[in-house]
Amino acid sequence: MLISTNAIVISKLKYGDNDLIVKCYTQDYGTQSFLLRGVLKSKKGKVQAAYFQMLSQLQIVMDYKNNRSLQHIREVKLNHLYSSLHSNVVKSAVAMFLSEILSGALQEEEPNETLYSYIETTLLWFDSYTEYANFHLLFLLNLTKYLGFYPEVAHLEYEYFNLQDGKFELKAIDRHTISGDNVTVLKRLLETTFDILTEVKISSKQRQSFLNVLLLYYELHLGNFKKPKSLEILHQVFN
Repeated sequence: MLISTNAIVISKLKYGDNDLIVKCYTQDYGTQSFLLRGVLKSKKGKVQAAYFQMLSQLQIVMDYKNNRSLQHIREVKLNHLYSSLHSNVVKSAVAMFLSEILSGALQEEEPNETLYSYIETTLLWFDSYTEYANFHLLFLLNLTKYLGFYPEVAHLEYEYFNLQDGKFELKAIDRHTISGDNVTVLKRLLETTFDILTEVKISSKQRQSFLNVLLLYYELHLGNFKKPKSLEILHQVFN
């Protein structure tokens, strides 16, 4: 059955000499993996390897079968042509990092149009802005809304946050409780939207510390989640 849907590239893996296995988050069918035969050899045809850069936003026509683990793409075209996301070194490092997060966190083969729209619109924001040092922090924090473990915002006046339970507390009662600068950054981001993100000032040290907190938060709430291999690269480009 031929299906047309929007898709965002979240991982790719070379398979053999000339093939690629690409994982996409699609608007209508959730997470889907595709086998692209001969795509690394052929310079002709409707499916080219250049389309499948990390976080590229595509419109694809796929030959869909619900009992097949690897689907086939018949046609592909860009939905959005990024102006800087793939050409700016720092943005490319962020894109690689976020694609790893999404690849690990998005497993369901079920549509979630609000989640798709969130990823689509925030990536367009990221592509268009020149001040983006805190983008990945707010992106990951807000993503937890759609994954089911967004922090409870009751008792924002409390000075401790329990990562295991996802709520603010009056005192530390769990080993996965944070305080100090990490709680200050968390509160600031909980009250921030992308429209005013450029006004949020966080030091490099605070940013790195809070990112590690976010990754632990993901590990505690997503069973098979692993720290991205590109984390070290991300730290290097921001330092």
